[in-house]
Amino acid sequence: MINQETTRKLHEMRLIPMIEALESQEHIENIRQMSFEDRLELLVDVAYNTRQNNKLERLIKDAGFSTTAPAISNIDYQPDRQLDQDVINKLATGAYIKAHHNVLLMGASGNGKTWLATALGIAACRQFYKVRYVRLPELMDDLLVAKNEVNGDFKKILVKYGRPVHSPNIIVCMTKIGLVMHLRKMKIKWHWLSKNT
Repeated sequence: MINQETTRKLHEMRLIPMIEALESQEHIENIRQMSFEDRLELLVDVAYNTRQNNKLERLIKDAGFSTTAPAISNIDYQPDRQLDQDVINKLATGAYIKAHHNVLLMGASGNGKTWLATALGIAACRQFYKVRYVRLPELMDDLLVAKNEVNGDFKKILVKYGRPVHSPNIIVCMTKIGLVMHLRKMKIKWHWLSKNT
């Protein structure tokens, strides 16, 4: 059993998972027969896994998703949805994030664009990228209001939506026309990078 001073020091170092692992080890039969290195390895594994799980939970919570149910593994690839499973699996790896590319999801209302964007966002969180979930109309409204302010809010909003610097955007909109109309309303120049312009 660990003494109170050791426990206090572990608390002070914020190693609570290690304290809990030590306490749980006390209830394991024959634990004293294990070598010091093996016991230490068990403690470190538990503490590390707990921290990683807490970090993941925090990233998902801070992203502001409206739901956390969507998952890449639950995507329905029915032919009428015209989803390319290879493309989605590649997106799920986070390769587009490493390459600093954005993802634009377009389609009719109710086709699952928001669900897919959330699934991609959660997949990015699972790779420990910071994600921010914002709907396009809310983003455009924020930018429009801030652009008309003289107190410097526009720059603050750009900085807010620009963070984290290395994370790309997943933009969800109903149609290309709707996005272009929003961007024209904002007087923002946009270069369309698709072959189907």
